[in-house]
Amino acid sequence: MKLWAGRFSKEADKRTNDFNSSIKFDSRMFREDIDGSVAHAAMLGAQGIISAQDCEKIINGLKGIKEDILSGALLIDPDAEDIHTFVEQTLTARIGDAGKRLHTGRSRNDQVATDIRLTLRKECDEVMDQLRHLTDTIFNKAHEHENTIMPGYTHLQRAQPITFCMQLSAYVSMLERDMGRLSDAKARMNVSPLGSGALAGTTYPINRQMTAQLLGFDGVVENTLDGVSDRDFCLELAAALSILMVHLSRLCEEIILWCSWEFKFVELDDAFSTGSSIMPQKKNPDLAELIRGKSGRVFGDLMTLLTMMKGLPLAYNKDMQEDKEAIFDAIDTVKMCMTAMDPMIETMRVIPENMRRAAAEGFINATDCADYLVGRGLPFRDAYKATGELVALCIREKCTLETLPLEQYKAICELFDSDVYEAIKLETCVRNRQKPQA
Repeated sequence: MKLWAGRFSKEADKRTNDFNSSIKFDSRMFREDIDGSVAHAAMLGAQGIISAQDCEKIINGLKGIKEDILSGALLIDPDAEDIHTFVEQTLTARIGDAGKRLHTGRSRNDQVATDIRLTLRKECDEVMDQLRHLTDTIFNKAHEHENTIMPGYTHLQRAQPITFCMQLSAYVSMLERDMGRLSDAKARMNVSPLGSGALAGTTYPINRQMTAQLLGFDGVVENTLDGVSDRDFCLELAAALSILMVHLSRLCEEIILWCSWEFKFVELDDAFSTGSSIMPQKKNPDLAELIRGKSGRVFGDLMTLLTMMKGLPLAYNKDMQEDKEAIFDAIDTVKMCMTAMDPMIETMRVIPENMRRAAAEGFINATDCADYLVGRGLPFRDAYKATGELVALCIREKCTLETLPLEQYKAICELFDSDVYEAIKLETCVRNRQKPQA
């Protein structure tokens, strides 16, 4: 029987039930639904709204249901309208009329809002744990290569010499900001809507602070309309996850490039690569490509949530049932991507000699050559012009700044001397840029 039976004179059409049902995706919240109900029952008992005997029956019954679901002794009915209906009807079947008193002073509106906050709070912790581990993996890989010189790029053109440590550390900084965004999102979602009722609160003498405390919330949602209709916390979490996926996708794009024969800066472990069904020589970075591709899926989940919420009047509307599929998909996708990415990076083999060779061939010490002349008193624009002429000469002569004879340096600018070769060494360029700035 539906929880909303009574007003209706006939059963809903099966097609209505199938379309209306959310059990397929909200069943994952069974723990949170039961925990929320235990707290609500304890409060009802403490306030004298239900008897101590009924309170004890309800709490013991709910705990039994949770244990049975976890052990597999109780299977969630796929034909139930939602997880809240399933739990309450199972409870009533087990303990009788006492189970019918559980919903006193509560609506499914504030019940659902509480469940999803509890669920996302837990999911935030799990995502942050994974992210912390991935950040450590990238950090460790970076610091294995503090002295591995590579070209830094702008416009995908060789620009200036850096270290592989610096390159990877940029992603560490991005992921640390992602951690902050997730932490902020969790803090803002951690307030209790329980007690908001359908929209306007309840006439029962409930204690909202008690249920909030029992469930580990930092406080309560003050406005009950907001309590049942707010999904900002879903939007904020989806936005934070989307930005995280941007960062994972950017790193994967670089790994894909670095794996190519055109770069060959890294090689992925065989355990985290795939091959071709027709080309036996291929070793494809499919994990990185899939992570890059799945970023669009998470962005789509954010757009689903934004679009769902943008035109809704207060308070609860059935449109909001769509929140769970989108935010759960975003969370599951991000967690799956990090599960794949962590060992892929940890086992990735870096090829320093190829990075060094690429750095030597791109005139990426040209700025340092110009700075050398500035140090000799030449205005920067004149130094820039003289160095550009040197680069053009090297291209014609098929040599590099390191191998160009000193007399040819002097033919362009008399300020050059033999110490220019030390100034434009890649190691010198990197070392001078990594000095602390005043």
